Amino acid sequence: MVRVIYLLTQQPDRRTALIEASVGGEKWSKENSRAPVTDKEMVDLAQDLQGWARSVYKFGCAFIHLSALHDYNDRDPLEQLPQQEREDILEHCRYYHGGPIGNDAKFSDLVPHLPNVLSKITGNLECYLEKLEHGSVQVAAEV
Repeated sequence: MVRVIYLLTQQPDRRTALIEASVGGEKWSKENSRAPVTDKEMVDLAQDLQGWARSVYKFGCAFIHLSALHDYNDRDPLEQLPQQEREDILEHCRYYHGGPIGNDAKFSDLVPHLPNVLSKITGNLECYLEKLEHGSVQVAAEV
């Protein structure tokens, strides 16, 4: 999603070059440079345009680590995460989706909120992809 938001801020020629780089398996580089476009730069730009983008990015980064912690019946995967990643997930769910309450929340407390989180992210991504298909140049800040 952060990459799509970044693409939407680029002029059409630059956007095309970045998409071609992706399709060709190349890393994105800064315009007229070999220096890479970093995730941080894309997140910072997306954050300026969409206040929740950084939260979604941090949520995704933390949540991806749960995939290796799949033995939910034997141990709580949230307890296996570093404290900051756990806090990122819980903060995102509390601020944007109403819960779970408290820093001692368990994975079972988080599960009921995940469909709403993923639905919202999916809906926004679909909207941005549609804008990208139609050649929009700028993402308007959400209110």
